[in-house]
Amino acid sequence: MVFLRRTLLLRYLLLSAMLALLFFVSSFWLPQGGVQDCGTAGQPCLSFHRQKPEPLLVPEQWAEPDEAPPLIKECPGQSFQAWRLLLYLKSCLSNEDEDDILLESYLLSWDQLLNFMEALGPMVSFFSQKVQEKVVVIRELSLKHQAAAHGKPDDRSGRQTPAAFGLRDGAYRSVRSMVKAELKAGAVDFTRRTDSGCRTLLRLHRSLLWLKLMLEGLADGPDADGQYKTPGELSRDAYQVALAPHHPWMLRQAAEFVFLALPDRKYFLQLVCVQHQQEAAPVLRIIIHALTLVHTRTQRILAEHDMLELP
Repeated sequence: MVFLRRTLLLRYLLLSAMLALLFFVSSFWLPQGGVQDCGTAGQPCLSFHRQKPEPLLVPEQWAEPDEAPPLIKECPGQSFQAWRLLLYLKSCLSNEDEDDILLESYLLSWDQLLNFMEALGPMVSFFSQKVQEKVVVIRELSLKHQAAAHGKPDDRSGRQTPAAFGLRDGAYRSVRSMVKAELKAGAVDFTRRTDSGCRTLLRLHRSLLWLKLMLEGLADGPDADGQYKTPGELSRDAYQVALAPHHPWMLRQAAEFVFLALPDRKYFLQLVCVQHQQEAAPVLRIIIHALTLVHTRTQRILAEHDMLELP
């Protein structure tokens, strides 16, 4: 028994060391500085653009058969709001072009998904930090392109940043317009890693699939023995499909440690402002449906241009 305990302790210590090393190494890939540093040279304030509409009554066509559409409620005391996520997901499905994604609303959806991830505890920052930086990259690229298009210097060292980050018009208005502009400019490299918006979007796209698959697991019922999978198990299963094939061995091992630290199912349900699985399932399925529409449309655009395996 003592030997077993020592073995488990050594395993956890090894995983902790690997995770610390991974954070250290990944810090070289990311812009340095935090929120408190914004406004200084090279650290523009990229504050999130917030909207405050009323909670949504889900459209009839998004509800379960023979079931009234649920009201996605405000959940007091937390940053993540399911109704706001749903609003942004619907907004990014362009009405003008039924086969495009509007980037401003897409990134606002990620702001909410980041709130969701961060609510799961500090260990999930393993994933959320990387996602946050990718959201910032696309907003930065949009501002840079907009400045160049208007013949202005790319100077964002002041404390004021446009609320829409230049995403309401121009080259980075939508996924298709971004792809077209970056291909024309030669910004997308199919043989080596670059910081193009297309490559960055692909990484967000894969992470979106991970979250979608995890939520699908939370919405499912129990197995034949009446048992529910834990959030850690669901996250691991989703990770194996969506992200693990694109990650090196060390990253995959560190991810396993993150899944062990996830809170229980009841905590996840409280994030969508429900107490029981029966209440959560219809709300989660509405969100999953919206995520699926966004993911499918993005997948189609990237596939059309052979961008699903950008290095």
